[in-house]
Amino acid sequence: MARVKGGTATKRIHKKIKHAVKGFGHTRRASYRKGKEAILKAWSQKFAGRKMKKRSMRSLWITRINAKAHELGISYRELINKLGKNKIILDRKILAQLAVEEPKVFKEIIKSLK
Repeated sequence: MARVKGGTATKRIHKKIKHAVKGFGHTRRASYRKGKEAILKAWSQKFAGRKMKKRSMRSLWITRINAKAHELGISYRELINKLGKNKIILDRKILAQLAVEEPKVFKEIIKSLK
C-alpha cells in the first residue's frame, strides 16, 4: 500500500495557528509548536475572563446600590431583604442603573419599602 503524506492538511492546520498568533511575540509567532501552546493558553484565559467579567460587574452593581442606599438611610442588606418581602422584582443591574441615572426613582422605591 502506498504511503500517504499529509502535507496540504498539515499546512492548512499550521496556517490557522499562524493566523491566530498574529501579534504575539517572538517564538510564539514564529514557531508552530510554541504558537499552538500560546493559543491554547490564550483561549482558556479568554474563557475564564468572560466569567470573571460577570462576577466583577455584579460586584460593581452591589457597590453602587449600597452607596446610594446608605445615602438614603438604609443598608444594602435591608434593601434587598425588603424588596424580596414586598415581592418587588428588580435585579441588581436595574437597581444600580436606577441609583446612578435616575436617583429620584431609586428614592421613591426606597420610600415605598419604608
